Amino acid sequence: MVSEMTDSPDSSTSQRTSGVEDADLEAASPTHSNDPKQELGTNKDVNSDASYSIFSRREKWFLVFLGSLSALLSPLTANIYLPALPIISQEFNKSLELINLTVTTYMIFQGISPVFWAPFGDRYGRRIVFILCMALLCLSCVGLALVPTNAYWLLLLLRCFQAAGSASTVALAAGLIVDIAPPSERGMFLGAYTLGPMVGPCLGPVIGGALSGSLGWRAIFWFICIFSGAVLLVIVLILPETLRSLVGDGSIPAPRISRPVFQFGKRSGSSNLERPPQKPLANPLRLYLNIDVLLILTFNAIVYSVFYGVTTTTSILFQQTYPYLTQTDIGLCFIAVGGGCIPGAWLTGKLLDKHYRALDEKYKAKKAHQALDNEDEKSLTPFEQKMDIDFPLERARLSMTPINLAVFLACVVGYGWSLESKVHIAVPLVLTFFIGWSFIGIMNTHQNLIMDLFPSQGSSITAANNLFRCSAGAALVAVEQLIIDALNPGWTFVLFAGICLLSYPLSYYEMMYGYKFRAARQRKA
Repeated sequence: MVSEMTDSPDSSTSQRTSGVEDADLEAASPTHSNDPKQELGTNKDVNSDASYSIFSRREKWFLVFLGSLSALLSPLTANIYLPALPIISQEFNKSLELINLTVTTYMIFQGISPVFWAPFGDRYGRRIVFILCMALLCLSCVGLALVPTNAYWLLLLLRCFQAAGSASTVALAAGLIVDIAPPSERGMFLGAYTLGPMVGPCLGPVIGGALSGSLGWRAIFWFICIFSGAVLLVIVLILPETLRSLVGDGSIPAPRISRPVFQFGKRSGSSNLERPPQKPLANPLRLYLNIDVLLILTFNAIVYSVFYGVTTTTSILFQQTYPYLTQTDIGLCFIAVGGGCIPGAWLTGKLLDKHYRALDEKYKAKKAHQALDNEDEKSLTPFEQKMDIDFPLERARLSMTPINLAVFLACVVGYGWSLESKVHIAVPLVLTFFIGWSFIGIMNTHQNLIMDLFPSQGSSITAANNLFRCSAGAALVAVEQLIIDALNPGWTFVLFAGICLLSYPLSYYEMMYGYKFRAARQRKA
């Protein structure tokens, strides 16, 4: 949540921008090569956007849609369950605290499991790991729909398996987008992709409340089973392998085990092309050793936790403030924040791509005035030149953060005080709309940057980001109600907004000085 772009060099993006930090990750970022064609696994010109991937724009959008749909399942599965907690507590004859433990364990595995799945996606291919994750999700939902009410332990265990299957789709889909989209297009594609994970928390309670109220709580898991099964079927039938270390720009035939049942689009690749060398199995946790990664992920996690704090308290606070609302009405209130995410993702993606291309043109104009007779510089592709430390990559991605953050903080504060003051319900709903709008803008800009820094580890870096975000979100949710009881909603969200504001220097420092860390990695590579 793009116009045709042909003037921005990009073809070596997923191989050259990473300049990673240690031996375990070296294969993700080869040093400057005199034979970029071999790295891409294609005999096409590497100096244009078109050569980055052989997929057409329509095919790319379909892959983005499929990735977003699969990534939707992670937050949808987490939040669709919430309206049924009181009913499940009664049927299992357990306290609400014990049933809430199934939510806590889900969030824990939601953060941890991508750390294990994502490296396999970066090493063995997106397709096969997608299939394994979706199959695990589908089967766990069958078990949850049939779990006997005297087996609380089984409910807890199956929720862990459900999280392990669904959560990793977010990282895998992000890796898929890095595979097919050059940086000059990535903003729009990532914006569209993030609609799934960001709208899921808003749609989940609406669907869950309707299903549990009319068909019973088991219908929730049958719904997820059917949904995930349908996505799994599409993946098995037509999702092509996109991992660049396996298929290059898509023109190299994938290993037989990674081929779909039906060929996706028209391929013009030749089977005699050399396959790029496979990368070693990377450890996403080692990415935390990079200071710039820690700066980005810490700021991201704090903003994410505050957003999650808004959405998780919506049901309780709206019920207390507007007691005339039914459970269905409260579920519908989540549409406002989801409605803000949609235009926010679209606009942010468009502006990111436009700003990136503008800086790229300025950079190329600057280079055009420099002497080009240096042999070392001649051996570099345009993208390698562009990734020199003087190219303002961090500023290209993060320049919109101050505006989005200002809107986000103002709306978070207004949201808390509007509920405490018990104003008309339209006020907090409008504020949550703009909370969703600005929040997804912040997430997308920082997600774009970390994927530009480590493009050949798209799944792993997203998993590292997911672990940070989920951990921060779980920590805040654990204490949020205690803070609200002590301070009331108004001052609670002032406190949360203040923490976000105090964390902004992390993002600002990365925008101004992040190139130094990038340059240090390039020297080590």
